[in-house]
Amino acid sequence: MIPGAAPALEAVGLTVRHRRRTLLDACSLRLPRGAVCGLVGPNGAGKSLLLAAAAGLVGPDAGRISVLGRPAGSARALPEVGYLDQRRSLYGRMTVTELLVTGRRTNTRWHHERATELLDLGRLPLDARIGDLSGGQRTLAALALVRGKAPGLMLLDEPLAELDPLVRRAVLGLLLADVADHGTTVLLSTHVLTDLDEVVDHLVLLDAGQVRLAGALPELLAAHHYVERDGRAVLARRDRVRREGPAAETDGDEGPTLDELVVAYLRSPETGRWLAPGMRPDAPHGVLIA
Repeated sequence: MIPGAAPALEAVGLTVRHRRRTLLDACSLRLPRGAVCGLVGPNGAGKSLLLAAAAGLVGPDAGRISVLGRPAGSARALPEVGYLDQRRSLYGRMTVTELLVTGRRTNTRWHHERATELLDLGRLPLDARIGDLSGGQRTLAALALVRGKAPGLMLLDEPLAELDPLVRRAVLGLLLADVADHGTTVLLSTHVLTDLDEVVDHLVLLDAGQVRLAGALPELLAAHHYVERDGRAVLARRDRVRREGPAAETDGDEGPTLDELVVAYLRSPETGRWLAPGMRPDAPHGVLIA
């Protein structure tokens, strides 16, 4: 985080309802600038809705959400946000060339090279119609629009799902370059945790519309380790183990992998409060006692 700079994304008590259902329930989180942030959780957890709210497409019923210090969806925020939705909403009759022209005409700081780098990965013919492209090629075309906009914050909903392994790795490399070279913040949702292992700096775990875990990934991993309980190894928070006494600890100091941490939180029936270092004390988050 740049000293004195507003976070890339901040939600405080964010609540979104539809009819009688609460889809996002008092979500509070803060994402630093210039980081790759992974958004994970089961189907129906509210990941796509959180991204849509950050893009300004869904308004809160309670609480607030801001991007780069500006209200989400405001005229000042929109030029700074690039949003890739899960449907890859593009005009099917438009050619790839026409897509690029539209991007240039509708964005004041369009970067043609950043867009075409993604198109080159999928060898997209410039005269091909969007509707004739494969699923992976449409994803690259949609990503090209987002990246060519040169936003300060990229909101990417399952951006890697339809890409083959080599292209997926190359796309992640380009996103990492944007973070390193331009200070871009990337928030991407995914069901494939292996996509995040080597690239993610910050993690947000949603479950049933609530934030159960949020913070810098190294700190989250370091805050948990395995203990022996009732003859089996389970994952627990280090601060709770200290309160329960050394008898609960196992030999060594083994910590979890990202996959193990996420799965354990989703399986844990207990909830409470835990904050990663640097988070505000009024922001509720879930905790793990497995």
